[in-house]
Amino acid sequence: MRTLVDIVRQSLGTLWAHKLRSFLTMFGIAWGVGSLLLLVGLGEGFRSGQARNLSNLGQDIMFVFPGRIPAVEGSYQSATRYPFTYGDYVAIRNQAKFLLAISPVLNREDIRAVSDYSSSNGQVFGVAPEYSQIRNVPVNPGRWINDGDNNEHRRVAVVGWEMLKNMFPGQPAVGSTILLNGIDFRVIGVLQKIGKEGQNGTNSRIFVPIQTMRMFFPLAEWKQSPDAVSFINFRPLTKEMHLEAKNEVHEIIARQHGFNPKLEDAFEDWDTIEESIRIGKIFDAMDWFLGVVGVVTLALGGIGIINIMLVSVTERTREIGLRKALGATHRNILTQFFVEGAFLTTLSGGIGLAVCFAFVTLLAQLPSPEGFDTPRIVPASALTAIVSLSIAGIVAGLYPARKAALLPPVEALRQE
Repeated sequence: MRTLVDIVRQSLGTLWAHKLRSFLTMFGIAWGVGSLLLLVGLGEGFRSGQARNLSNLGQDIMFVFPGRIPAVEGSYQSATRYPFTYGDYVAIRNQAKFLLAISPVLNREDIRAVSDYSSSNGQVFGVAPEYSQIRNVPVNPGRWINDGDNNEHRRVAVVGWEMLKNMFPGQPAVGSTILLNGIDFRVIGVLQKIGKEGQNGTNSRIFVPIQTMRMFFPLAEWKQSPDAVSFINFRPLTKEMHLEAKNEVHEIIARQHGFNPKLEDAFEDWDTIEESIRIGKIFDAMDWFLGVVGVVTLALGGIGIINIMLVSVTERTREIGLRKALGATHRNILTQFFVEGAFLTTLSGGIGLAVCFAFVTLLAQLPSPEGFDTPRIVPASALTAIVSLSIAGIVAGLYPARKAALLPPVEALRQE
């Protein structure tokens, strides 16, 4: 044990005697570790930011909008727009096997909302109670629309956070009355702020039961079809069933309107599940690319340590010969040079980890731009850095150490 302590002391003394060289070598390793962690952390920041944006909308949301269908069968030149209807929603709700929840949306943007304090123009959405199972609509205070509100055509409303600020400045809204185009509605709930101010449309909406909306505010653009709805939101049973759910919805709507569900222009879809999968693949590729760049940088630092240790062996050839002549064993020489290489690698890697962690912690205190979270230390990349450091330390220590230990004492003493 005493011999090992002496070897460690001698190794540290040698490193301190060559401070500049040791510093530059350690800087290369620290830079490599920091680059690896920060680059992968940046990729994860983009990934989590996009995931957060989608979660602001809701979970596993799918949209389907009406497209264009031929007015005359087989004549694509005569394609015209057609409306989804409340009957389409009922048919899908009753017949679909791959859906967890579904809600029609009847959207009007020309309805004047008036309270006792102010007035505003905002989007009024007529939705089914199941809308809250699809979209992110956190209500506090108050409650969300229920089946009783919908079935009994109650004049109740849930107002968004932005509408609350405009129509009830500093005043309680739940229990108050608002006028929508002169018709009184009782406010039963207020939505909490979703996302950043002004960047999520839900904050500036008023929600009412779909049956009440159909009674008082049918879609003006489809006067010939008073049963029309704007679009349909739904959620599949599982993420893996999103394509089956979409095809099933297409088939039921096509059957309702008497056209081929395979018509490309008949539907306009927004599948957030497919989009998240596509974005995930992009960020997986980005993580691999950034990770490889970081590992290469780390490897270059490891090569620098090996090079410095080889130079050290060359410079200390006479010292090695003298120590061997005085009785130093093969193991003593091997251990000394291995300890020097391992110490350089471990200390510089620890510095790189600490600096990167401090930098990431500092960035976390700053406001993040839309769609991007601040970088974070990813456990997998930290593990990669540790494993890479271990390999670099072993190689950087053992190879030059073995070369030093194998030097014959006579040949070593002969070197000038």
